Amino acid sequence: MVTAVILVNVERHKLNEVIRELMQIDGITEVHSVAGEYDMVAIARVKDNQQLSSIVADKMCSQIEGILHTKTLVSLGSYFKYDAEQLFQ
Repeated sequence: MVTAVILVNVERHKLNEVIRELMQIDGITEVHSVAGEYDMVAIARVKDNQQLSSIVADKMCSQIEGILHTKTLVSLGSYFKYDAEQLFQ
């Protein structure tokens, strides 16, 4: 499993629409609106890097209107109080 934190800048008036569209993408497990340099954070948990690339490059940046900029952080290690693999199968 590959886990990524995707930082997203969005046109303000499209914030709720972008959240709805992100939540419909297979592999996006969470979306958080945040304060600071970015407007939201999307968490992706996917099978491999190819699926992550498809989400970020093909779906988010090409198909969702209102996304201005993304920055993707790929997790090198994940630590949970629960069995994450079991939850995201």
